[in-house]
Amino acid sequence: MRVVIQRVTKASVTIDNKEISAIESGLLILVGIEKLDTQEDIDWLSNKIVNLRIFNDDQGVMNNSLLENKGDAIVVSQFTLHAATKKGNRPSYIKAARPEIAVSIYEAFVDALELKLGKKVGTGIFGADMKVELLNDGPVTILMDSKNKV
Repeated sequence: MRVVIQRVTKASVTIDNKEISAIESGLLILVGIEKLDTQEDIDWLSNKIVNLRIFNDDQGVMNNSLLENKGDAIVVSQFTLHAATKKGNRPSYIKAARPEIAVSIYEAFVDALELKLGKKVGTGIFGADMKVELLNDGPVTILMDSKNKV
């Protein structure tokens, strides 16, 4: 699994001109699911994300986690995170999981985050044409890949 994590002051997902998810302070998480992803990937990434110390403490130092800040999260599926661009100009998405595999992994990832945060996590709709709006805070943007834990 590959994620782009953005610390935001607000974020929303709109489909067909209808806002379906919105948060204030927290994280917008774009997630790309690979064919070989398992529960181990879900567990590792969800633990890292909720405990990542990227929110400011009282002294303005990035020392607090999403859990400590009681922030919100939105998770948006984005298969293009697995784009291979080495050859030619047309990206290949051969490593991205097909929907029949990816949907259940995506849902399990959202469930894991909800369990760890103790609250509902906003989502997009898997495979839909979504408009994602955000106000990046910092800006703070972190890339993580469960296949590259070092």
